[in-house]
Amino acid sequence: MAGTKTDSIARQLSRLGWAGVCIQLILLLGALVMFAWVSLGGAGARPVMSRADYLALVGLAILVFTTFWSYRYTRLARRITGPGGRPPHRAVVNTLWVGLWASALGVALSTLLLVIEVVRLLIVVMKAPQAGVPVIQTQAENRAAWVSGIDVVSLLADVTTLAAELTVLGFTLWLLFRITRAAEDYESAPPVGSS
Repeated sequence: MAGTKTDSIARQLSRLGWAGVCIQLILLLGALVMFAWVSLGGAGARPVMSRADYLALVGLAILVFTTFWSYRYTRLARRITGPGGRPPHRAVVNTLWVGLWASALGVALSTLLLVIEVVRLLIVVMKAPQAGVPVIQTQAENRAAWVSGIDVVSLLADVTTLAAELTVLGFTLWLLFRITRAAEDYESAPPVGSS
């Protein structure tokens, strides 16, 4: 029975590890191509990189690490089912915790950058010297191609909701970690009010 559970865990590590590698590589390569195109004078280039741009590069470096870490899950799965010695349970758990914290750092940085960039975009749109509601038109006939301040405010609302939910997710994961670590103490503690 234990072998079946171990094999199932190894299959999940391998499957999800490869899925993580593929998804992250596609997104990473797309982001790097766009970053390079804009930075090298493509459409929308700014004359110098801002602090947010450098932080975005740090975010991409974290993505490179988590891509490598997802690949590590596939190697861990092979070691679990392989003929050599199976890694200790604690080593597997520690590997997963490193992946969790690295991903959490990437999410936190990306969320912070989203908020900064959306606020900057809102300020730029609201400063536009136009009568009525500031609008950026890309096509005169198609109103769906217009961008106005309310579009940016809506985007800001989405990003701040994401930031709040990710914060609560982080708190919940931390609490889950704490309660899991203290499981024996939690189960053996007497009920409140008993003597």
